[in-house]
Amino acid sequence: MTARRITHAEARECWGDPDDQEGSVNDPRTREEHGLRFNERWIYRLPAGEQRVVYWHRYDCRGVLRVRASGEVVPEPA
Repeated sequence: MTARRITHAEARECWGDPDDQEGSVNDPRTREEHGLRFNERWIYRLPAGEQRVVYWHRYDCRGVLRVRASGEVVPEPA
């Protein structure tokens, strides 16, 4: 879902600290959403009711998705 893999530090530099965080890099539980397996998810609240969701599995970025106010989910380039 991303053109290149980003690090936690790069994500924070680009978008700041997430508004919400679920799980952690050390969480042994793996979940799946939108075809992405992850154990940590960062959620950024954006204008107009949209969200940016960054999925991590350990320290690897699995994808960055934009959730539109309509509920549509689209990949976002990282």
